[in-house]
Amino acid sequence: MTHHHTAKRATVVGAGIAGLAAALRLHQDGWHVVVLEQAPARRSGGYLVNLHGPGYTAAERLGLLPALRPRDIGFFGSILVHADGREKFRIPAEVAAAAVGDRALSVFRGDVEAALYDAVAEHADLRFGSIVQGIDQTATEVVVTLGDGTRVRSDLLIGADGVHSRVRELVFDAGPAAFVDLGHMVGAFPLAAPPGHVPEGAGTTYLGPGRTAAVMNLGPERSSAFFTYRCADSSAELSAGAGPALHRAFGDLGGGVADALAQMPFDTAYFDSVGQIVLDRWSRGRVVLLGDSAWCVTVFAGYGAALALDGADRLGSALAEHGADLTAAFDAWESALRPEVRKRQTLARRGMSRFAPSTRAQAWANEMTLRAIQLPGIRGLVRRAIQRANN
Repeated sequence: MTHHHTAKRATVVGAGIAGLAAALRLHQDGWHVVVLEQAPARRSGGYLVNLHGPGYTAAERLGLLPALRPRDIGFFGSILVHADGREKFRIPAEVAAAAVGDRALSVFRGDVEAALYDAVAEHADLRFGSIVQGIDQTATEVVVTLGDGTRVRSDLLIGADGVHSRVRELVFDAGPAAFVDLGHMVGAFPLAAPPGHVPEGAGTTYLGPGRTAAVMNLGPERSSAFFTYRCADSSAELSAGAGPALHRAFGDLGGGVADALAQMPFDTAYFDSVGQIVLDRWSRGRVVLLGDSAWCVTVFAGYGAALALDGADRLGSALAEHGADLTAAFDAWESALRPEVRKRQTLARRGMSRFAPSTRAQAWANEMTLRAIQLPGIRGLVRRAIQRANN
């Protein structure tokens, strides 16, 4: 026999893209939603995310396009540079535009979070500074105990609290085994002042053995830097901190990279080890994991935000379809989404060598590929390959 609450209650842990998207979708379906976020306030900035294919469609279904379109950066020219910042060659913006088509958005991660936050803030109960201490579930409900002793009861708990998920740790006894360390670090931060050595409306990329640095000049408040490099011991890099680690890994480079490092905001830079989360199940009882906490594909897949939006939207559909039968909803959702996640994780593991080539020869081969993209015949091949990957 099913008990009908006046409204179904859901608790979401994590106010990133996955968590806010889930909160928005469930609210649209009539759920009462509480969002618990351990950070004291909203974070902003981050790196550029591309929404195309299923990610764009999910953003459209969630009603986010009107807020995101004005923030769309569009396509920009890319300049490959030497270590000192001198130009090697350019890849025009049209190459990327032709490849992806018009159902695509390039926006900062923070813009997606802001659009979601604005859409959900007055409808969901958002509680910042909430530390999850314990999770208990029975046949009829799941109870989250917070650091201050508060208890939050609901019918359903969504863990959308990222790679280092507390929900996963408490409910899935997968332990550290779920984290597959890929031996790379990644750093990203917005630049308050446009980098002087990068032409406006373009980005420069330095590709060398074991590392990549990309710096974008899209004008004041819209410029950013992105770094990735191979490392033997990610915990040592993390304990050194973003500033010292990135200066040590990239301090010898000139041009836009030097400009970016000089104005790096130590406290707000995104800096983490690159790893994938691999679990054999994404749900347990009334608890389900979503986004990076379930399947982190890493920044090398370039698809995390799209998968978070698409996964949240599909989860909402499965819950709507299966009513009170959470197990059936979770199973249907997971079996439909898993092949896409597996594909993205595989692409990311392969893609690492593009971002951090292991040898000079590989760096040179990558460069040849990029130069070749500009030839008209190859441009068509690239466009078709990207379209296949997005379908």
